[in-house]
Amino acid sequence: MTDLSRYHRQMLLPQIGAEGQQRLLASHAAVIGCGALGAGVADMLARAGVGRLTLVDRDLIELTNLQRQVLYDEQDLADGLPKAEAARRRLLRVNSTIRIDAIVDDVNPSNVEAIAAGADVIIDGLDNFETRYLLNDVSVKHGIPYIYGGAVATHGMTATFLPHAPPGGRPVRAWDECAGPCLRCVFDAAPPAGASLTCDTAGVLGPMVGVISQHEAAEAIKILCGRFDAVSRDLVSMDLWHGEHRRLDLRSAYQPGLCVCCGQGRFEHLAGEFRGAAASLCGRDAVQIVPRSAATTDLQALAARLAPHGRVQCNRFLLRAQLTDAAGPVELTVFPNGRAIVKGTNRPEIARGIYAKYLGS
Repeated sequence: MTDLSRYHRQMLLPQIGAEGQQRLLASHAAVIGCGALGAGVADMLARAGVGRLTLVDRDLIELTNLQRQVLYDEQDLADGLPKAEAARRRLLRVNSTIRIDAIVDDVNPSNVEAIAAGADVIIDGLDNFETRYLLNDVSVKHGIPYIYGGAVATHGMTATFLPHAPPGGRPVRAWDECAGPCLRCVFDAAPPAGASLTCDTAGVLGPMVGVISQHEAAEAIKILCGRFDAVSRDLVSMDLWHGEHRRLDLRSAYQPGLCVCCGQGRFEHLAGEFRGAAASLCGRDAVQIVPRSAATTDLQALAARLAPHGRVQCNRFLLRAQLTDAAGPVELTVFPNGRAIVKGTNRPEIARGIYAKYLGS
């Protein structure tokens, strides 16, 4: 019998109570990405008593993470631990009564359905849209709520998706009366490579990450307690530095039959149709990244963002940057169509991480 006394203050809330707490203890949340957002979400869900957490991240801890990624410390850095495993160990010290699984891997079309299997909610702690669309496909196909979040510089954004079932999908979902759009109804396509700011090029205000991660955690708790009526229907965006806060009602974004994903039941990202290719270049200690959807990359703007991080050369044909990354010194060459060569590794998963870190897609 689980001792519920640790959750006493939470159970005093009429929105949760003893019944809601039991539902939390019987639930399973998948946190994809254990960086700043994912770490904050996982910390709060472990403390709230979510019975099972699956933590997924492909990266190691870097010194610059400690400014905002609340689960990690200098000892984790010295030990060279992967983020997912360091997060698991820390959270078990917070709450040893729950199950926590750590998966150190790159989330891709071949493994994402197995990772999300059995989850009651999928929570986004990611740094790239390619994987977000992959999670959205799984959310719609398998009927798992998806919580999106992002934070960079002093800005943050989050939205909760309780999508309609696709044609031929499972006819009844617990939230059917509250169903709305999916991520692709709102953002049909990802921004071009290099067009988005990233934490590594624009910086990030630690408290901004905290606000967004706690909003995501609160939405997850609502879902896991079965309170779908209380789930936000809005895209929430804010700038913590300037004290700006905006809400955009997303319900009208769902147009029956129009969305490729939830309207037509085509899971293009899950099928790998939009996944860029990553291939080691023989004898060169380099990996080529080719985005599936080519779009013009503003090389001059990208050069300006990368300049503080190393030596950058740029002309109308390509950008070349000498960077010092956690994986070691790397040379990043980017072409106008978003294609890139990451020199300094022959491992595609590391190259993808570097590409996402600096180009944001």
